[in-house]
Amino acid sequence: MVELIPHGVYLLDGKTVAEKADLAPDEARENTITYGILRAHDVDGSKGKKMRIRFDAMVSHDITYVGIIQTARASGLDKFPLPYAMTNCHNSLCAVGGTINEDDHVFGLSAAKKYGGIYVPANQAVIHQYAREALTRCGNMILGSDSHTRYGSLGNMGVGEGGGELVKQLLRNTWDINAPEVVLVWLEGKPRKGVGPHDVAISLVKAVFESGFVKNKVLEFAGPGVANLPIDFRNGIDVMTTETTCLSSIWITDAEVEKYFKMHERPEAYKELKPGKVAYYDSMIRIDLDKQECMIALPFHPSNAYTIHELQADPKGILSAIEEDARKRFGDKIQIDLLSKIKNGKVVADQGIIAGCSGGTYDNLSEAATILKGKSIGNDYFTMSAYPQSTPVYLATTRNHIAEELLEAGVVIKPAFCGPCFGAGDVPSNNGFSIRHTTRNFPNREGSKPGQGQISLVSLMDARSIAATAANGGVITAATDIDYNDTHAPYSFDGRIYKSRIFNGYGKADASVELRYGPNIKDWPKMYPMQDNMLVELAAVIHDPVTTTDELIPSGETSSYRSNPLKLSEFALSRRVPEYVGISKRIQAQDLERREGKVPANVAEALAKVGANAKDTSFGSCVFANKPGDGSAREQAASCQKVLGGDANICYEYATKRYRSNCINWGIVPFTIAKETEFNYAPGDFVFVKGIREAILGGKEEIDAQVITKDGVKPIHLFFQNLTADERQILADGCLMNYYKNQK
Repeated sequence: MVELIPHGVYLLDGKTVAEKADLAPDEARENTITYGILRAHDVDGSKGKKMRIRFDAMVSHDITYVGIIQTARASGLDKFPLPYAMTNCHNSLCAVGGTINEDDHVFGLSAAKKYGGIYVPANQAVIHQYAREALTRCGNMILGSDSHTRYGSLGNMGVGEGGGELVKQLLRNTWDINAPEVVLVWLEGKPRKGVGPHDVAISLVKAVFESGFVKNKVLEFAGPGVANLPIDFRNGIDVMTTETTCLSSIWITDAEVEKYFKMHERPEAYKELKPGKVAYYDSMIRIDLDKQECMIALPFHPSNAYTIHELQADPKGILSAIEEDARKRFGDKIQIDLLSKIKNGKVVADQGIIAGCSGGTYDNLSEAATILKGKSIGNDYFTMSAYPQSTPVYLATTRNHIAEELLEAGVVIKPAFCGPCFGAGDVPSNNGFSIRHTTRNFPNREGSKPGQGQISLVSLMDARSIAATAANGGVITAATDIDYNDTHAPYSFDGRIYKSRIFNGYGKADASVELRYGPNIKDWPKMYPMQDNMLVELAAVIHDPVTTTDELIPSGETSSYRSNPLKLSEFALSRRVPEYVGISKRIQAQDLERREGKVPANVAEALAKVGANAKDTSFGSCVFANKPGDGSAREQAASCQKVLGGDANICYEYATKRYRSNCINWGIVPFTIAKETEFNYAPGDFVFVKGIREAILGGKEEIDAQVITKDGVKPIHLFFQNLTADERQILADGCLMNYYKNQK
């Protein structure tokens, strides 16, 4: 189904893949769609190896926009210089913390009025569907504070980053990147009936994630198979490219895209995008849509994928491996029993969910309703919910009898909401097995708390196979195994509800408007600039292959406190290293003592071992993880470490650029170590880095340091490569806010 070609290829006239061409790779790479868009947004206007990008629009949701505006306000914000849409699709439920979710929503509306923004009220649309419907344009770029900011299938490059990068755009700064490699994703054939976008997406993630084949690269989709995919199908694949760890994505555009923009009353947003006559790609992925099977991505990652037929052929062997993986992750904190889901030799689910930016599309709901028409999900343990991704989509499902057929089958229909994707809605029961057309199935992302003995397990499947499973009494079933014919009318967009409810204040900033603060909205605490030397104590040491942002700062109900930095930081690593917060607070308190001239005994002892003094040496906490930062773009994964006094992270590599950027913007030095370096140190050990400030500001990319243990002092070599001049100054100033304050 998916073939990886690890060497460079040329695409000739957009039709023929060749090994050689008349143009050199660097010259021909400029003829990709990717480089055409990136170069047009590079403020330097050159064709160099560095790019400084300004975006056309931005989007945030209600887990991130308060912190972004607070940071930008503290840095000198006067008005939004580009369209900035704030959607309310993550903290729509007000079940945790009293009024605080709605307080943030009111703050968001007041900010849209004051600074000239776009405010999308709760349950109107999930963030990425609103962007698709209202903000995308062929050839444009959108920056979002959500990792699934992907609109390439509509000819608009989308990038998900942490809040600090959005702050830079609000302050007319740039997103700075190395000129990326581009991967050609060549689509051939046509999917069979029953195969959906999630099946293709899961196969793609499975093929490339573990090897890092497309990490920090741009995926460019082309080939004859594109024309065989409806827009919703393309969108469904595209949004999941985030799980490959690619930088962004872009597709060729055609009559289907033109039709999409006409339907959404924005015909001027369309233009044809295609590669030049000779375009070079650094590698290639070939996907044969004819051979695509119905897939299931089992816990605990979208890449842990099998065909549904493979799972049902060996359920005991496959599920036993997942149980063993869970025991390694959580130890004796949980009692997992996934094998009990095997009934009469087949795997049975407890719950089905179709939701969010990937699942709640009109086409997905239409085919699911067709499969379930005249059937019932039953009155046993199996339950099912569907969330149309916007009010226009919801309206179309009611007009075309889709909602009616789903409801008659026993499916509960709920308004646009991202909750099931990150643990704030439809949390399964303990040991519950949920199948979901959502974006992720990381540990605890569905809402369980292993630290409290709770575990539920999520697998990703396409809406069509979820519906087939529901119609089959919960037995995991591939939609290609059933016969159905979708006769519902095609989607027709009606934007009247948007015109009635959405506040569009772009270009109409009113400085006289007062921001409305609830009691939970707090300013950032004081953050100190970097000192000459650095001493950090290891507060957490994690040797998991990958540490996700959901582990660094759990999602779910904790996100209700995202506007209160001190309160939110209490949850940092709480479901992975529960003792981390207490250790970090103790280190932070000791640093305050040091700053007052009362050097704690353990700090003095550590410094004495390396011949350093406390006056010019900062003291903070540090996290070691093999590969941290996979998953969400939310900056709180880094800001919570900083609020607790974090000064550095050490790892072999960062899972994503966005998490590393978050660390930099919050003044956390993103150290790495060589792959052959053994890091066999424990919490309580110290790392001393002499001359770190001079090295950072002097343009160095590596430094010798010392690890101080009970057994003595050992050398360690640290890297901090690929930092821009601005990023170096941000680290030296202590964080992005300090950096902007110092420029005034």
